[in-house]
Amino acid sequence: MKLVSIRLVNDTLNADRKAVGDSSILDQATTDGPPVSGTQRGTQSRDIGSVRNAAAVSLERAPARLVGIARLAASSPPAETLRKSAEKPEYFVLPVKSILNRCDSQRVPFEWTINPYRGCEFACKYCYARYTHEYMELDGGEFEKKIYVKKDAAALLAQDVSRKYSYSSEKSDGERPDHIAIGTATDPYQPAEREYGVTRACLEELAKREGMSISIITKSNQIVRDIDVLKKIAVRSSLQIDITVTTLRSRLARLLEPRAPQPKLRLAAVKELREAGLQVGVSASPLLPAITDGEGELEAVAAAAKEAGAQWFFSGVLFLMPSSAKQFLPFVREKFPRLARQYEQWYSKNGYAPEEYRRKASERVGRIRRKYGFESRPWVPVNQKLTCSQMALSWDAAAAPPIGSAPLLAAG
Repeated sequence: MKLVSIRLVNDTLNADRKAVGDSSILDQATTDGPPVSGTQRGTQSRDIGSVRNAAAVSLERAPARLVGIARLAASSPPAETLRKSAEKPEYFVLPVKSILNRCDSQRVPFEWTINPYRGCEFACKYCYARYTHEYMELDGGEFEKKIYVKKDAAALLAQDVSRKYSYSSEKSDGERPDHIAIGTATDPYQPAEREYGVTRACLEELAKREGMSISIITKSNQIVRDIDVLKKIAVRSSLQIDITVTTLRSRLARLLEPRAPQPKLRLAAVKELREAGLQVGVSASPLLPAITDGEGELEAVAAAAKEAGAQWFFSGVLFLMPSSAKQFLPFVREKFPRLARQYEQWYSKNGYAPEEYRRKASERVGRIRRKYGFESRPWVPVNQKLTCSQMALSWDAAAAPPIGSAPLLAAG
């Protein structure tokens, strides 16, 4: 199995470092969060040799030699489910020892992530987070087929916040608390949440605290179920919610994001959350060249977001990690054969679209934001310059990113 180069993750979150109970056998390549490329000038080579934690072993070797998160995944017991559909994924209980995962990188605008699950049933064709399954010695194609439910989340989060969280963030020179981003690698409101409630349990724990900084990103209208606890958090802490809508075309959305709720349901969720007094914005990431970037398409998403009451809007061009390209490029060849050659040229050896395309896309987003009067995210100063390779939770999309910086993409 082709594994992700450690050069792609050596800046990012030390997720699950102690979540598996033996940090000595893990390194930061076990992340649950968005990877930040260590490459320069906007290139991510597919030719770099694959590197993993030296202690980890391939699927061909004896399961007894698996270590870290791979060992935990291999021994995770099945989770009980009431779902009867033959198409349902397999659910497992992952016995982690931490739920709050540290982000040591200065390149992303948050200190901590919470991902209540590993894997995501929405099965978005472009999802970057498939690489997280590869750290469990699973193929990235199983990302939507094997879902791992993190055990005892609320109790673990209570311990983590007490021991780890700072109300005086180093990244802000002590001017604001640490920021916690929920849903950076898996959607916190995927179907599994209806049965297992891990996200809800985490939110209820956060609602007991005050003075925190929290954001959530999701493609699901299921989030409105938790308006009661979200309002409690917002009274005592800073809370921002991002709803991802990549296209208004329902058939295209079903093709790209097979099991995610339809765009109209997500926009309805934006409206309901805003009516509840919560701070909400819309992410139109990723922008897919020649698929969702047609004339007027991005503008239509922004107009619908504004009508629903969204306070901010952002979008960034598709970025493909190797594990994602392995799934997405064959999909393009099958469903969009006329685009296959262009995508192969752009993405077969590089995770980024050409610089000129990204620049124009950023300028387009800036014009859209000015046209509809979208605000900047309330918890980030307007002039603060931050780059993030996948989730732009604090991105000021009115300003074009530096050429060669990491593009903005959606959580899958």
